[in-house]
Amino acid sequence: MEEIKPEESRKNIVLKKPPVLFKQTQKVIAELSDKLDGDFLAYWISGEGNLVEQDVIALHRILSQKSRRDTLYFYVKSDGGSGQAALRMTHLLRTRYSKLIALVPLDCASAATMLALGADSIMMGPLAYLSAIDTSITHDLSPIDEKYNDKVSVSQNELDRVLRLWEVKSAEKSKNPYEKLYEHIHPLVFGAVDRASSLSIRLTQEILSYHMTDQAATERISNHLNAAYPSHGYPITSREAKKIGLNIVDLDETVNDQLLALNDLYSEMAQKAHTDYDELHYHDNEILKIFETRGLQLFYQKEKDWFYRTEERRYIEMNDESSWRRVEIESGKQKVKKFFIR
Repeated sequence: MEEIKPEESRKNIVLKKPPVLFKQTQKVIAELSDKLDGDFLAYWISGEGNLVEQDVIALHRILSQKSRRDTLYFYVKSDGGSGQAALRMTHLLRTRYSKLIALVPLDCASAATMLALGADSIMMGPLAYLSAIDTSITHDLSPIDEKYNDKVSVSQNELDRVLRLWEVKSAEKSKNPYEKLYEHIHPLVFGAVDRASSLSIRLTQEILSYHMTDQAATERISNHLNAAYPSHGYPITSREAKKIGLNIVDLDETVNDQLLALNDLYSEMAQKAHTDYDELHYHDNEILKIFETRGLQLFYQKEKDWFYRTEERRYIEMNDESSWRRVEIESGKQKVKKFFIR
């Protein structure tokens, strides 16, 4: 086993740190807020981050420290994460605002699509898309990718397609397909995937019910988003979303441009911030997600060391000091303070 390098050998290495562009983002948010007839809140997640349960607590903190109007314009950019967290966020926002409007200029996929569905209307720009809400899971008994020595995610859609192909093309018509499939995928994984699929539908129905009273419509939309697309990442544009029956509004061009400018600033904040110690060790200082409203920004920053264990062909994390950070202007100076959610 490789020896993990001691801290003394790293004393002269300067760690890369991402920029905190609070003054620049606040300028854009002030311009946006002046155009909108309600509060504005940004929720931005990089491609390396996920929508998770901790984010609900961070959302509560930022909502608790601002005056409120009746309407919230909620900018959402994320590739997805936890559907349960999306439901909890929807519930929290609905307890604070009588009307929610989702602003979607870019990707708003998977669990983020669920979150957007909690809004009374979804404003989408020309680059915007939603996605299917079917769930893929990585179970303790999932198959192992031998190349990377890591568990493989499995989805209900993939399993259903394998079974359909078996029925159509298998020469062994008399055999039960599960006998062969169980050689590669554990039976408990089948059960867990089926449960996850049912959960996605139930969560979506509950989220839609916050503003839709037609139960048949909520069931139809939820089932469609869970099963109608051949890929989890299939981009549902505004044109397709309207066909599904969602309340889609075209995003004002000026507002869309400002949201894209905000995305550029957030992307700069969330740039890769890796510092290599040697060929087996590096430090990661990347910002993964941001909440921001007028006068206040919260962001989550990953701050940890990684060690590549060659005999296991995987990275081991060490010295994890990742945390949420709060940014405000105090006495004319930008202050960044850590806070923790567990």
